[in-house]
Amino acid sequence: MEKSINFAVGMLTFLTATPLITDPTLIFFVVLLIILLAPIIMGKLRIPHIIGMVLAGVLIGPHGLNVLERGSSFEIFGQVGLYYIMFLAGLEMDLESVKKNSRQFLIFGLLTCLLPLAMTYAMAMFVLHYGHATSFLLGCIMASNTLIAYPIVGRYGLQRHPSVGLSVGSSMISLFLALVMLAALASLVPTDGNGSGALFWLFFFLKLTAFIVGSVMIIPRVTRYFLRRYSDSVMQYIYVLSVMFLSAALTNLIGLEGIFGAFMSGLILNRYIPHVSPLMNRIEFIGNAIFIPYFLIGVGMLINMQTLAQGGDAVWIVVLIAFIGTFGKAVAAYAASLLFRLPQRDGNMMFGLTSAHAAGAIAMVMVGMRLNLVSDDMLNGVVLMILVTCIISTLMTERASKQIVLDSKVSHPVDEGDDEKILVCVKYPDIAPQLLSLSLLMRNQMLNRGLVAVNVVYDDEHAAKGREQGLHLLEQLQRQAAAAEVMVQTQVRLASNIANGIKHSFREFACSEIVMGIHVHTERNPKFWGDFIQSLYNGLNRQIILTRFVQPLTTMRRIQVAVPSRAEYEHGFHRWLERLGRFAGQLDCRIEFHGRQESFELIALYLKRHHPSVRADYTPMGHWNELPQLAAHIAQDHMFVVVTARKGTISYKNAMERLPDELQQYFSGKNLMIIFPDQYGAGTKDDRMSFTEAQHSEESSIYDAIARLLHRRS
Repeated sequence: MEKSINFAVGMLTFLTATPLITDPTLIFFVVLLIILLAPIIMGKLRIPHIIGMVLAGVLIGPHGLNVLERGSSFEIFGQVGLYYIMFLAGLEMDLESVKKNSRQFLIFGLLTCLLPLAMTYAMAMFVLHYGHATSFLLGCIMASNTLIAYPIVGRYGLQRHPSVGLSVGSSMISLFLALVMLAALASLVPTDGNGSGALFWLFFFLKLTAFIVGSVMIIPRVTRYFLRRYSDSVMQYIYVLSVMFLSAALTNLIGLEGIFGAFMSGLILNRYIPHVSPLMNRIEFIGNAIFIPYFLIGVGMLINMQTLAQGGDAVWIVVLIAFIGTFGKAVAAYAASLLFRLPQRDGNMMFGLTSAHAAGAIAMVMVGMRLNLVSDDMLNGVVLMILVTCIISTLMTERASKQIVLDSKVSHPVDEGDDEKILVCVKYPDIAPQLLSLSLLMRNQMLNRGLVAVNVVYDDEHAAKGREQGLHLLEQLQRQAAAAEVMVQTQVRLASNIANGIKHSFREFACSEIVMGIHVHTERNPKFWGDFIQSLYNGLNRQIILTRFVQPLTTMRRIQVAVPSRAEYEHGFHRWLERLGRFAGQLDCRIEFHGRQESFELIALYLKRHHPSVRADYTPMGHWNELPQLAAHIAQDHMFVVVTARKGTISYKNAMERLPDELQQYFSGKNLMIIFPDQYGAGTKDDRMSFTEAQHSEESSIYDAIARLLHRRS
């Protein structure tokens, strides 16, 4: 009997000392199984699945059942996951909100850093009786935080909510201050090869300044150059990751943690990766599917629950560290929400996002161990504190997210009566992807309606070949839209008249507007409008957007809009203004309107109500004849938008007859968009034929030809 007991004890010791699974393939399978099952099980228990990832790491880690060892794969993928969290936080921030509320960011950042620091330092000194250096190290750990609950915010689509922006910005301020104070502590504690004094700080701030200035100056230029020349999705994704890792590596060399560099790179790339773009969807998908769960599981594998059974001291240290640090974060969050007059749900969100501690705390503890400032009890207390704060953070963030979503649905209901459904007319493979990208940037995400892509082919002897090419082109567009998780209905239509084919598709799909390219093949037809565009906008009174791209949309820095006088009286005024507002908001670029003061007042009022983050400028333009003068102010990375009108409408003027010639002469080689707004009551005469309504109009009238002839002879 005694031999059997000894054998069982020996086997148990052997199993807990040696990981059960060491094969790399099986290790990856177990991790994927956890990533798959954790959301399912936690969903049944109504617990955020992030907690499930951490608890699974505790269970299978070396301090649990010892199924897996926390080897190099968890260190590498976990580090990437942490960088990913910070990178996404920077990438999805509303930079305009940051600029407008910089004072609030600074105040909340100082509060959420200094309050937990002071409380934890006092607790460590007078309750735990640690030394000054150790107490200050523990205060730095609790002053910082990790945005471990940020994926919850992304799942609810609240990345640009004001409270989320405040939390992310303040987290980086508190992290930066904590890392700087930790660097100061390290410089004061004597170790082998450790510099100190004024020389250390001089080199530190020189390196930090060089990194920030170099990043702000170099990365945008290289990014614009790369995006202009390479449209391959894989290459763009690899480029973005390269920028993130390079920034993280450089900040590591400076003496700060790499997470600061990852966040910095996200901020810089923010305006070049629109939130609704396929590239953004790929970045979020891969991070949320692999790297971030790897990081969460790795955090759980560090936690040793057995230390709680060692005695009252370990439990007491965990309770004190977790309670005081979390209490300090709560006081900072709710004090800031009261100071900024935010509702309680926003305070809950700010507390939830800023209360968790993870890899940043572990990194600081490792620095403390190198400086001989951390005991075993303190190490176990900090690691277990990570589990407690992660649970508190995820539960509070989940609750706050639900409150914000429910309240926003009550106060801002989706307008189901909106008839928006964009028809994208495509023909040429080099232009079609950009037309689809433009439509994705302009569509209303709240309605969650798909797009319609149509290719109209002449019904002649080449129809079969044209139809085959059209099907191939539309299939490519479907793949592009699927990467952005947007459904696209497609149709190849045979027609003897292209304009009529487009109009029939428009009516069949009950579309609201058309997006198509400007005629560029002048060797086939020298007219500016080409063969059918003029017939289309004269026969269809719904909004038509014609575009010409010289460079990718994501590299645009300014949108310049020419608005005719009395445009605000047209039926489609708010429709084109809404599209341009979304366009500017997604690209995070400035928009400048040229027109009359009476138009500016309504434009400014609309943008303030519906797109408050859009930066708009207003430049008076006394008469439409001044349009050519704008060419001098249109740079290569600007989009020039002309809001025109059909004949007989209230905003139409004779000077618009010269628009084709002026655009060809003064705006050649520029990014161009021409908008024909909804007019005549938005489609009251679509495709109706009568003797009193012409079905075709020439690009220039006989009177214009006679005037030009007389001018030449004179």
